[in-house]
Amino acid sequence: MKFKKLISLGLSLVMALSLAVPAMAEEAVEETVEPYVVSEDVKDSIVILHSNDVHGAIEGYAKMAALKAMFEEAGANVIVVDAGDYIQGETYVSVSQGETAVELMNMVGYTLSTLGNHEFDYGYENMKALAEKADFEILAANILFEGKPAFGTNKVVELGGKKVGFFGMDTPETATKAHPAKIKGVTFAGGEDMYKVAEAQIKELKDAKVDYIVCIGHLGIDDETAANANRSIDLLEKVEGIDVFIDGHSHSTEAEIAEKTNEERKVGETYLTSTGTKFANIGVVVIDKDGKITTDCVDTKAITVAEDDAIAARAAEIKAEIEADYGKAFAKSTVNLNGDRAPGNRTEETNLGDLITDAMLWYATKEDLGVPAENVIAITNGGGIRAAIAAGDISKNDVNKVLPFGNTVAVDYVTGEVLLEVLEASTFCTPTAIGGFPQVAGIEFTVDAAKAFDAGENYPGTTYAAPASINRVTITSINGKDFDPEATYAVVTNDFLAAGGDTYYALSVSDRITDTGAPLDEVLMQYITDVLENNVGEKYAEPQGRITIIDPLAAYTDLEDSWYTDAVRTVVGSELMVGTGEGTFDPTGVVTNGQVIQTLYNLTVEEKAEPAKDEAWYAPAVAWAAEQGLVEAEGFEDVEITRAETAKLVADYCALKELTVEGGMAVKEMADYDQVPAEYLEAVGYCFDAGIMVGGEGNLMPVKTLTRVEFAQVLVNLAAFTK
Repeated sequence: MKFKKLISLGLSLVMALSLAVPAMAEEAVEETVEPYVVSEDVKDSIVILHSNDVHGAIEGYAKMAALKAMFEEAGANVIVVDAGDYIQGETYVSVSQGETAVELMNMVGYTLSTLGNHEFDYGYENMKALAEKADFEILAANILFEGKPAFGTNKVVELGGKKVGFFGMDTPETATKAHPAKIKGVTFAGGEDMYKVAEAQIKELKDAKVDYIVCIGHLGIDDETAANANRSIDLLEKVEGIDVFIDGHSHSTEAEIAEKTNEERKVGETYLTSTGTKFANIGVVVIDKDGKITTDCVDTKAITVAEDDAIAARAAEIKAEIEADYGKAFAKSTVNLNGDRAPGNRTEETNLGDLITDAMLWYATKEDLGVPAENVIAITNGGGIRAAIAAGDISKNDVNKVLPFGNTVAVDYVTGEVLLEVLEASTFCTPTAIGGFPQVAGIEFTVDAAKAFDAGENYPGTTYAAPASINRVTITSINGKDFDPEATYAVVTNDFLAAGGDTYYALSVSDRITDTGAPLDEVLMQYITDVLENNVGEKYAEPQGRITIIDPLAAYTDLEDSWYTDAVRTVVGSELMVGTGEGTFDPTGVVTNGQVIQTLYNLTVEEKAEPAKDEAWYAPAVAWAAEQGLVEAEGFEDVEITRAETAKLVADYCALKELTVEGGMAVKEMADYDQVPAEYLEAVGYCFDAGIMVGGEGNLMPVKTLTRVEFAQVLVNLAAFTK
């Protein structure tokens, strides 16, 4: 394999994080949890109770109020805040477009909230109207409307004789996760601009002489967001001065945050915390009398609520009102329909995705769309599928939970070339989860996850990149016919995607888009009633084979989603590395110098020699390396190799390619720089400046042996450097 072939692989350094508990697990036995008891030590402490991503789990508000009362009775100075996504989800809040959520939050006594992307599902004007009804203040410093702050930016609250400064941040992804037509004039600062906004808020709060600074953010730690550095952990690596960051968006638990940070859940000097979703937990930040900060989450099952509690009673009343209208069964299903996120609707074809897109295709093709019937397909985004449908009765409430956004069916006319672009853009990180993942009907296509997404410039006004070329997606057929890149296809979709939502900007620039006005949830119910005769049966027991995902990692049982996943996927897919046995990759296995030399040989020499019968497998590679001056052939032994020794081989290899690097002496700032053997200093510095080998957590680890997954990352970094 030539070196250029590795270069073409590029980077695809995005990692998956499963966020949702499988929605169709067997009914669990109610877990017994010991009642939560507030410590007497909290007297006179500052306590910040927080929620995030409630998504209509309104029964939790009574739990929040009860916990608030418990801390107040213990003598703490309590404030309640929310980190976004509270007005959308269950029908108990989505039917009122968030009004019932705000009503209950007022009853609890929330003081502050930030906004999540779903706060804009019903439009900017709706959110402004809700803000007027809220007794709490909304902070979102990076949201502008026509160039000016759309909501509050920061707030100083006095608690226990101390001044706590709060500011809010919303995910820049809202620009494409909310319906573009519903947020005209609204902008969401992201990346470096978002960091500058945060720094300005910190300066303003410090000028106000606050004792502590807390960011209520809706940024999350999803790897889908990593490419644009819009996660909370990205911001905290760049911005100092925040004591606590209360996060939302990724539905992350404390354990998941610890995996991305450390046991203390800190980035720099900032504590990062989040509660999961749907009031599974309530977050508790305690700042004690000595200024010590602790973060914790309380299982809501451990919080008891009085039977006559007014908030619980109002939540029950709201639920009863919805159930009376939406709870009646209109059909049955004999199969479980998959509502999972990952693995599920955001990573692969699902039976529920098939059902929804079949309904869309059926509805749209009742009318002549002006193109041959075989040129009509349907696409909806996996992120728009929000719940499962279990086997048994199906109610309007069930369907509304699946499709809660009020989207309508639209028809977009594009060329086959644009259709390819749409699919490539919307699977850029597959099999890593992405909300834009296409569920389809009338089309069969393949995604080769071993190939890297060739990222071009970001689409205008979005955080997603346009594909510079089509690397990963191949359209196998359209309604059983050959795909024609020059033909015109009618894409039946939802109005959100037709307007360029998620990764679908290419659809929005079509000069022919028709919005039928038919609500997507009603179309699905009509399809189940009229076509399936009120019975979702065995046809939808399994996905129907419309999408094929080629993942070279599927063959290995000893790999898990981690920092190395995409690097290993890239090198295995390009056949630069292979497994160590049947079903194993041996991620922590140690690399030898022979393996490194063999790989460099493979990268450079197209026609490789075979070893003689009595020669070692690496003999031709060592002979080649000796000719290039990389090693001494005489007496060569295949032994474990250190990181510094690897850096020397790689740096010398790059010198053969006449590749120079610009850099200073930043490598000297690494904590263990003085441990680099003198003969390797120059090579380690070269690889550090080139981004090929940069260590981790401030350490180079020069005398540590190199593991197989670390070597995979080195190869991908080498490709990025030479691209």
